Amino acid sequence: MQLYSNRLLLAVFATWLISACSSLEQQTSVVLSHGLDESAGGLSSYIVTTGNAKYYLEKTGGGLSSMIDKDGIDWIGFTDQKGSGHKGEYRGFPNAIHKQDASYFHAMNSTTAPSTSEVTINTLQHVRIVFTSDNGKWQGQWDFYPDRLDFTMKQVSEGYKYWVQYEGVPGGEMDESDFWYASVDSQAHPINEPFLFDLPSPEWIAFGDIKSPRMLYLYHHQDDEYPDNYVSRPYMTVLGFGRSNKDKYLDTVQSFSLGFVETTDYSKIQKLINNITP
Repeated sequence: MQLYSNRLLLAVFATWLISACSSLEQQTSVVLSHGLDESAGGLSSYIVTTGNAKYYLEKTGGGLSSMIDKDGIDWIGFTDQKGSGHKGEYRGFPNAIHKQDASYFHAMNSTTAPSTSEVTINTLQHVRIVFTSDNGKWQGQWDFYPDRLDFTMKQVSEGYKYWVQYEGVPGGEMDESDFWYASVDSQAHPINEPFLFDLPSPEWIAFGDIKSPRMLYLYHHQDDEYPDNYVSRPYMTVLGFGRSNKDKYLDTVQSFSLGFVETTDYSKIQKLINNITP
């Protein structure tokens, strides 16, 4: 009887251990799949799932169409419906090349020019997808890790400049419960308060919703003296690294990180940013 009890306990422990290991692997891994982003109009997408996010990277335009948190909330809210404007078709990340040398690296809408893509790394710790514009002059590299993604503009068309933008909806909807932090100070700023200057090093900003236990951070790896404008628009945010009004400033290889952080504490977000290594 004692031997049977011991075997039963070992079996229960083994089952628990397998379940715990499986859960830990899901939290610390990156899984690439393929499918449609139904909320964005059924666009064909790379779907990258990590421990705290699901990213939909639209395959033709080369930009994020959805970014889903652990509670199933989309912090982008893109739709390809022509004429939806701030309510959908303008949203996304990085929305980098706009109406100059064509428009690239935006989820495919009526004005986006196409790109080709290639998966060059696909492991449980790192997925890399590289997009090349159809004119062959721009290249954007996406690196997905268990805790974040990095976007790098690897090739810049000669004589042109770009910006890198987040246009979306903190917490799933743009409203007065949203707020932002940034490297400029440790204060929580209302979502409708603009920032029209160069962010101090390290250049970062984070968006949140008082109803959400998490925030979305965006970090520019290279410090510069170019403006980093944030303004609120009807129905969405507009944060542009290397942007002032409609002017673009970036013209070299640059890298940016973004991801969800499961806290709304400024000091913890700042510490996370300081620990990011390329």
